[in-house]
Amino acid sequence: MSAGTSEMRAVVVTRDESPDGPLSTHLRSLGLPVLLWPAVRIGAPEDLEPLRRALENAEAFDWIVFASRHGVEAVTALHPQSPTRARVAAVGEATARELRARGWRVDLVPAQPYASELVAEIGRLGCAGARVLFPASSRALPTIREGLTALGAEVLQIEAYRTEGAPLDVNACRDAIAGDRIGAVTFTSPSAAIELAQTLGREDFDRMLSRAPAVVLGRTTGEALAELGCTPVLAEPPTLEGLAATTYRIMQTRH
Repeated sequence: MSAGTSEMRAVVVTRDESPDGPLSTHLRSLGLPVLLWPAVRIGAPEDLEPLRRALENAEAFDWIVFASRHGVEAVTALHPQSPTRARVAAVGEATARELRARGWRVDLVPAQPYASELVAEIGRLGCAGARVLFPASSRALPTIREGLTALGAEVLQIEAYRTEGAPLDVNACRDAIAGDRIGAVTFTSPSAAIELAQTLGREDFDRMLSRAPAVVLGRTTGEALAELGCTPVLAEPPTLEGLAATTYRIMQTRH
């Protein structure tokens, strides 16, 4: 690591995590200073009864599909035991690890951690007529529900958690932007990009990303940034560790 690494500008983490969260930890292990700007927060749905009722009949489903660790947390809090009949699919290895850590079996994880790949893998196994439970975010994109429905599955999508904008110290954020103290901005979800743009205002958001690259986890998040007028850098590999490593490489070339 170069002697000047300690003088690097900070990396903004827009993910909802604590100061010792996984992305922040990976970044700091590479010598990168971190600014925590959680643009979204995760909360319980207004009504848990639909999810509770669905899980009481978990064995009536052929598949239970998870697109995030938050869905895993919500479901396993209500249904700690892994289903015996229904097969369980996770969008990526991080989600699969969370399921296994909570005692659930995982039957399918696509090679690439994308919702479209998950749909394709289930489709290859044959899902016409299958009943699928999808515990989802309040802002879930239609990829899984529409993709599996198009393949002939009967999909019950239920709100398992809410994704909402998080309060930020906007003045402190704007001071960091004005002071040119930001070296890169990381995004792990479309919601984080959209909420940060709304919270900061487009002028400050655009100013920030004209000076600091946006490094994103996954194509869907990249598409959200592109719609906001930014050309993002996709993390390789598409994991939190890969996001940190990609950010580090960019910071080294720009330092």
